Amino acid sequence: MELVDKTINSYFDVWLGPRDPRVKGWLLLENYTPTFIFSALYLLIVWLGPKYMRNKQPFSCRGILVIYNLGLTLLSLYMFYELVTGVWEGGYNFFCQDTHSGGEADMKIIRVLWWYYFSKLIEFMDTFFFILRKNNHQITVLHVYHHATMLNIWWFVMNWVPCGHSYFGATLNSFIHVLMYSYYGLSAIPAMRPYLWWKKYITQGQLIQFVLTIFQTSCGVVWPCAFPQGWLYFQISYMISLIILFTNFYIQTYNKKASSRRKEYQNGSTAIANGYTNSFSSLENNVKQRKQRKD
Repeated sequence: MELVDKTINSYFDVWLGPRDPRVKGWLLLENYTPTFIFSALYLLIVWLGPKYMRNKQPFSCRGILVIYNLGLTLLSLYMFYELVTGVWEGGYNFFCQDTHSGGEADMKIIRVLWWYYFSKLIEFMDTFFFILRKNNHQITVLHVYHHATMLNIWWFVMNWVPCGHSYFGATLNSFIHVLMYSYYGLSAIPAMRPYLWWKKYITQGQLIQFVLTIFQTSCGVVWPCAFPQGWLYFQISYMISLIILFTNFYIQTYNKKASSRRKEYQNGSTAIANGYTNSFSSLENNVKQRKQRKD
């Protein structure tokens, strides 16, 4: 395994240049192999899990879901706060910020972004809960793509560009996750479900997040600094892929649902009107029959 790690690391060093020495020896960052293995196991469970659960009763998971989602809500809130304060303390430039000019604030950002990377591993549990509860319709291409890629992307980010311009997308995403995981945590409590109205707006917020990230990343391309340009182009490409997938999800989930509800309402109104007409006709026929019998 050590030989494999050295070989992989040497290839990365040739392709991407020297790593940031500030994260040397940090948990899970020294070698790519653990991140790759976790991702492969995730995909294997996504494939085999529904097959295993096919003839089994779904698990409720209600109590652990509340705790899990509350924990991720608090972690996301912590990351959002630390990133915002770190950016403020370091006087980060919105248009382009390199990775070595923020002083001590850079280290604060790096420490928080390691937690952001690690949270992507924790979030694999989102899918595992879907499998255990047999909510297989929620295990979409978008869901698996997003979860499987984020952990890997952030391993590379943490090793080569662990601060500077990398902060923006993680900050927005942490804020969105505060809203998202608080929603999921509350929805696990049946008494709270009638009061939860903001699910649709979470997806809208995610789409706005991707657009803003593209804009901010593009600023680093137009007004460059010492931040590596290749990472900016990659981030723009990845955000575009997410916009396409999330837009498709939004249309399939909300626009089609609204259209089907309108059709159901129209059909229901017609049925009621027909029922009224039929009843009236039936009553009219009964009156006629009675009159005929009297005659």
